Amino acid sequence: MSETTIGFDDFLKVDIRVGRIVAAEPFPEARKPAFKMRIDFGPDIGERKTSAQVTDHYTPETLVGRQVIAVVNFPAKQIGRFMSECLVLGLPDAEGRVVLLGPDHAVPLGGRMH
Repeated sequence: MSETTIGFDDFLKVDIRVGRIVAAEPFPEARKPAFKMRIDFGPDIGERKTSAQVTDHYTPETLVGRQVIAVVNFPAKQIGRFMSECLVLGLPDAEGRVVLLGPDHAVPLGGRMH
């Protein structure tokens, strides 16, 4: 059980959308192994850049084309010389390696979670 309870209105402030990874490449400057990615969230939001520590389960080739879930309304965050513009969501597997969240059927880009 979570230690912090929030109201539904607080939850609605978090803008969680589906996007498609259109580019992925190694991020050798990152402190921990990571990839830089560009994600297309459709015409209303457009493309956003992010980095993610998902090198255990994925390669750039397996990431491109994948639909993922991300928070799109956090402020941009500087990671070294790279500006991350969204937060891709994932869960740890049994060994603590990140598994990305995404729909199990194709959905329109930019769709908001609710």
